Amino acid sequence: MKRLLAIIVIIGISALDVTSLLLASAPVSLGARPEPMAERGVVKVGDEAPNFQLRDLAGNMVSLSQLRGKVVLLNFWATWCGPCRVEMPAMEQLYRSYSRKDFEILAVSTDAQGAAVTRPFQQEMGFTFPILHDADYRVGLLYGARSLPMTFMVDRKGIVRQKVPGARNWDAPEARELVQAMLKF
Repeated sequence: MKRLLAIIVIIGISALDVTSLLLASAPVSLGARPEPMAERGVVKVGDEAPNFQLRDLAGNMVSLSQLRGKVVLLNFWATWCGPCRVEMPAMEQLYRSYSRKDFEILAVSTDAQGAAVTRPFQQEMGFTFPILHDADYRVGLLYGARSLPMTFMVDRKGIVRQKVPGARNWDAPEARELVQAMLKF
């Protein structure tokens, strides 16, 4: 450190440059420049979908990576979200249209109360697709799902092929065409 200070004095580096130099030599967690807020945790089309593990309604751990080889509709939602509630029956119809061998839906609830609110909702609506819990919104933020609902279509290789903000009619011909096209690869 003394040698570094001597070099700094000799070549006349400013205090701001010294700070930058010290941060650059610090461990990555301390020296990494913060990303602009708009860039943090934003998964883009073409990115590999970040893996995660969350519990389902039965308490089982489910990870995205265990679904590699399937097309996955990854939907972030909450029971209090009106548009989420509107789109979910169409998601159920889409889910029932395809084999579990090729297609899966992961409905990631951001409800802080977890299964206490999602289980009655799931039972009332008769949903059969998996509901996972992200009560602290860790995975939602990792994906950049800053509004609900937010859906990511992930291909068989784990690449995000579509990012769909807002509610959609997942039983519409366009949605089925999207899934069919992704199933071909």
